[in-house]
Amino acid sequence: MSEATEETPGHRYNAEAAGRIELRWQNYWADHGTYHAPNPAGPLAAADIPSDKLFVQDMFPYPSGAGLHVGHPLGFIGTDVFARYHRMIGRNVLHTMGFDAFGLPAEQYAVQTGQHPRKTTEENIETYLRQIRRLGLGHDERRRISTIDPEYYKWTQWIFLQIYNSWYDEKLGKARPIVELETEYAQDKRRTPDGRGWCELTRAEQLAVLDESRLAYISEAPVNWCPGLGTVLSNEEVTPDGRSERGNFPVFRRNLRQWMMRITAYADRLVDDLDRLDWPEKVKSMQRNWIGRSHGARVRFAAGAETIEVFTTRPDTIFGVTYVVLAPEHPLAEKLTAAEWPSTVDERWTGGAATPVEAVEAYRLAASRKSELDRQEQKVKTGVFTGSFAVNPVNGKEIPVFVADYVLMGYGTGMVMGVPGEDQRDWDFATKFGLDIVRTVQPSEGFDGEAYSGDGPSINSGFLDGMDIAEAKKTIIDWLEEHNHGEGTVQYKLRDWLFSRQRYWGEPFPVVYDEDGAPHALPDSMLPVELPEVDDYSPITFDPDKADSEPSPPLSRATEWVEVELDLGDGLKTYRRDTNTMPNWAGSCWYQLRYVDPTNSERFVDPENEKYWLGPRPAEHGTGDPGGVDLYVGGVEHAVLHLLYSRFWQKVLFDLGHVSSEEPYRRLFNQGYIQAFAYTDSRGFYVPADEVVEEDGKFFFNGEEVKQEYGKMGKSLKNVVTPDQMAADYGADTFRFYEMAMGPLADSRPWATKDVVGAHRFLQRVWRLVIDEATGELRVAADEPTAEDRKQLHKAIAGVREDYAEMRFNTAGAKLIELNNHLTKVYGSAASTPRELVEPLVLMLAPLCPHVAEELWHRLGHQDTLVHGPFPVADEKYLVEDSVEYPIQVNGKVRSRITVAADADKDAVQSAALADEKIAALLNGGEPRKVIVVPGKLVNVVL
Repeated sequence: MSEATEETPGHRYNAEAAGRIELRWQNYWADHGTYHAPNPAGPLAAADIPSDKLFVQDMFPYPSGAGLHVGHPLGFIGTDVFARYHRMIGRNVLHTMGFDAFGLPAEQYAVQTGQHPRKTTEENIETYLRQIRRLGLGHDERRRISTIDPEYYKWTQWIFLQIYNSWYDEKLGKARPIVELETEYAQDKRRTPDGRGWCELTRAEQLAVLDESRLAYISEAPVNWCPGLGTVLSNEEVTPDGRSERGNFPVFRRNLRQWMMRITAYADRLVDDLDRLDWPEKVKSMQRNWIGRSHGARVRFAAGAETIEVFTTRPDTIFGVTYVVLAPEHPLAEKLTAAEWPSTVDERWTGGAATPVEAVEAYRLAASRKSELDRQEQKVKTGVFTGSFAVNPVNGKEIPVFVADYVLMGYGTGMVMGVPGEDQRDWDFATKFGLDIVRTVQPSEGFDGEAYSGDGPSINSGFLDGMDIAEAKKTIIDWLEEHNHGEGTVQYKLRDWLFSRQRYWGEPFPVVYDEDGAPHALPDSMLPVELPEVDDYSPITFDPDKADSEPSPPLSRATEWVEVELDLGDGLKTYRRDTNTMPNWAGSCWYQLRYVDPTNSERFVDPENEKYWLGPRPAEHGTGDPGGVDLYVGGVEHAVLHLLYSRFWQKVLFDLGHVSSEEPYRRLFNQGYIQAFAYTDSRGFYVPADEVVEEDGKFFFNGEEVKQEYGKMGKSLKNVVTPDQMAADYGADTFRFYEMAMGPLADSRPWATKDVVGAHRFLQRVWRLVIDEATGELRVAADEPTAEDRKQLHKAIAGVREDYAEMRFNTAGAKLIELNNHLTKVYGSAASTPRELVEPLVLMLAPLCPHVAEELWHRLGHQDTLVHGPFPVADEKYLVEDSVEYPIQVNGKVRSRITVAADADKDAVQSAALADEKIAALLNGGEPRKVIVVPGKLVNVVL
């Protein structure tokens, strides 16, 4: 400790003292297993386990090389405060953190440097662990997991095989083992697709039939193929002009043989079960929109020997169909492309090509270079005529068939009927190509727009004329079904999940392929399939403009690993492993289950442990509880994909009887973000934010005026503040308190380092109430507090308990500051502070500032840690107010306030209100028309 000075007493709570205190208690907690949460079964089991449990989980962090800045721990500290409070009131709390450690950044670094992704990732994990441990997060470290550990991804592979070996029984509305489907075929309870008996099929044909029903299957799927990078890209990695974000290479939409997950089988359950979850409505809405369930009809248009089948939510508009459009990737596009143009053809339809074949080929190539986002958002519609016509089934009219990139293969059937009178995109297309526009709904009076999508009676629609939209829909669907031109149906925007990546750093697939290319699942005894070593982590690249090149992932170089001899039950044979890997979503789909039972080598989770931590609540808590983590906290950016994929995996595992919980996360909370100011000089370059000074409302860097911006915190903006820096300058507890005090956890807020000192001074004032700064002695006595002291104390206890329970950590902090200010005012200059007041304050501070609270609790003479409580309980008698302040409204506007006895009846309150001099002046001797007294709230006087 530095020497005391007259200005700085030797026992003051400062950054240096905080650092020593925090390290001491972090070591104590680790040595004593303070945060260990017992399980009912297995190695982590305890003889006596509370029935009242709480499972709190943070969204899986990815350990990047940059480490944490102060924005990252916001949610981590929030869950820690919540968990600590519930631990103190006696609950068995499971709170830990692992790492979602597979992913592209480590692989890209490996390509650049040659360093193995595992080494890079493990070094990053150590950086993260050092940083989060410095914050005093109360994690059960026995339960830490990392998706790159073979003992973890062994079970990721096992779950993949459970999905692969399952099918969805639509009659029962659940997944079942694929062997049960095979039994139904063998017993003639179910007919094969081509009608032959099961025994008439060869074994290869039987396996092919089963493969068509599996929940994990191989399919030719459209992907973003980038030959210049040698890999498939996600939509987010493709620029709006159809090039790779990295390298600026052309990207093509083409079909590749990929693993898919049949998530669409669960579309209805994924939508309907949202009503059973305690999630933000915004997130539920995003998932509903992503799944995109809509009711409508499939309509069939004859086109020569072919049939064009479209899905539409507005079958009532079918009399207004003047053309049909196919997505460029649709297989029918090639079949319907005529050899020659009709004798008369509008030049606008041809794309300037001599033949339909040339026009369609050129257009399909151009469309393959655009991202789906670009195709959806482009305002200028493009397309070419195929040279073929279809027939509108309701009126027999011939209508042209176009190929246009505003239609996507990923929605509906990949074909649409053009109804320009009621759809603006169709209107724009029809206007550009000179196609007929027929309104089928009478626009409302005064409408002067183009396409009309509002309500109104049907017009120009034959037997539908005069009907409203709902009646017209029902009538036309009945007509289509009666005449075999279509049927009513439900459609979804949700597509099956593309599950293959041409990467090295991911989970290998637990399957092999025989000489015919058929997949075979590996037995459990052969798991995990571990990643082999390779010399080069980059995929093989190709001519950037060669759209027909074939991916060659990094694993294809590991020839001794790829070609393998195995006995899968029918003798030793040569097989080939899959050289793709699973996407980085895979490991995060089920990690909540492994947190429950992280050391189990026999099962992915023990059923007893899963039921205890994740199972549905007992009936007394209400029916319909789906189970899952009690509180899941993370950013809204994962609202759709991660959460949707996790829900899908959980439901499959539930259907197969492996878990008792239908949902992974029963309650979801999205924390806000910490943002920061950044500064640019006259050249537009960012300058270090911590070196900028403010003078007279302007900002300067090295004497030059700079421009202030507000947004994300990041290295490129030179405005990063690290938690390490804050802990060194003020202590981790100060940093924790400041982050929680900045505002509601759900809101984003600006970071201001200069404001952190306020939180530090608060902790110094708490410290001074307990410790003499000059001597280090305890300055607490058994003195009797005043009635007002007790009133202030118990008011704070009641409020802080409620705030912690409702995750209002900023207002909990404000109440502690208010109580501390009162005690400092009364006892700050006294010889001592009453123990009866100090101990509850220290206990209430513990969830927010655990280190300094432990230190003060220990110095107050307690031998046990306060991590497990007790948490103070308010005495109701001190919560009763002696008086109540009433605002007085006159004709709805507050004009005055009165204070009356808390037990005053309505008549007494009314008399006091009318006697108030401001109200009396407004009455001017008259009587009010009405007086309304809301007990304990307000008085409303109506003149």
